[in-house]
Amino acid sequence: MSDLTVGYAAMLEQFHPTEAVALTALAEQHGFSGCMAADHFQPWVPAQGQASFVWNVLTAVGERTTGDLGPGVTCPSFRFHPAIVAQAAATLEAMYPGRSWLGLGTGEALNEHVVPGYWPEAGERSLKMWEAIELINKLFAASLEGKDVKHSGRFFQMETSRLWTMPEQAPPIMVATAGPINAKKTGKFADGMITVGAPLDKIEGLFTRFADGAREAGKDPDTMPKVLQLHLSWADTDEKALENAMTEWPNGGMKFGKADIRSPHDFAAMARLVRPEDFEGRMVISSDPDVHRAEIQKYVDLGFDRVYLHNVGRNQQEWIEVFGAQVLPALKR
Repeated sequence: MSDLTVGYAAMLEQFHPTEAVALTALAEQHGFSGCMAADHFQPWVPAQGQASFVWNVLTAVGERTTGDLGPGVTCPSFRFHPAIVAQAAATLEAMYPGRSWLGLGTGEALNEHVVPGYWPEAGERSLKMWEAIELINKLFAASLEGKDVKHSGRFFQMETSRLWTMPEQAPPIMVATAGPINAKKTGKFADGMITVGAPLDKIEGLFTRFADGAREAGKDPDTMPKVLQLHLSWADTDEKALENAMTEWPNGGMKFGKADIRSPHDFAAMARLVRPEDFEGRMVISSDPDVHRAEIQKYVDLGFDRVYLHNVGRNQQEWIEVFGAQVLPALKR
C-alpha cells in the first residue's frame, strides 16, 4: 500500500491557465502534492468562463512543481485520435520522468462534440475508449522497444509507426470509472482507477470489481493506484460556501448523467433548477475545515491512496492556506 498524497485539482474550466499554474505551485508550498488538471474544450456553465488546453498547462505545472501530474481526465476517442494522446502523454513523461500519469475517460459531448459526428450511447463510448487504450498500450510497448506497430480495429486505424520521443517507462494509465463493468476492465487493462466522490458502498463495489479484473490479469490490486477527485465547497462562512456552490459549480447539484449535454448554455438553463438541498450527499458545503477533514478521511479509510481536492469557489488561495494548515496534516493513512 502506497503513502497517501493529497493533490490539487486544477479546474481549467474556472481559471485562466496562468492562474491555475500559480495556484498549483502555491498548493505545493502548503503541503499538497500532485496536480490533476481538467481537460475541457468548454466550461460546464458560461459563468466558469475558461477552457484552456490541458497539455500546455501540465507542462507549465511540471516546471513549477515537483509532484505528480496528469489530465483528469482526457478522452482518447473523439477530439483526439488515441495515437495523439499517446504522443502527448509520452512527451510529458519524457520531460518529467516518474511524475506523470495518463488519466482517460469515455468523454462528454460538452467537450467532444466540437468535432462533429454521431454521438454514440454510453456503451459504445466505452467500447471506443477500451480500443483506444489497447492502441495506446500497443504504441507505448512497441515504441519502448524501438519498433513500429500498426492498428486496425472497429473504431480506429493507425498506419505503421511508432512514438519517436519516449520516456524510459511509459506513463501509467488511470481510467475514470463509475460502474462495475468498467471497474473490472480497468483492473484488467489499466494501471489504476480514478473515480469521483460517491456513496461509500458504491465505491467499495467498484474496488471489488477492480481487484477482480486486476487478479484476472495476474496483477496485485493492492499495488495499483486508487485515485479520488473530490469536489467540495469551503469558505469562511457557510452562507458563502453555499453561494459558491450555487454560482460556480451548479453542475455538482445535478442528479443526472451529463455526458450527452452539448452546450454550456444548456447547462446554465438547467442550473437555474438547482436548489441548495440538491447538493446533499453529493458534496460537502461547510465553513468548518474539520467537517471536510472527516469527509476526506472516510475515503482514505476506504482505500484511496491519492486524493485531488477541488474547492469550487474562487477563494482558492485562502482555501489552500486553511486546508494546508488544518486539514492535510490531520489526515491519517
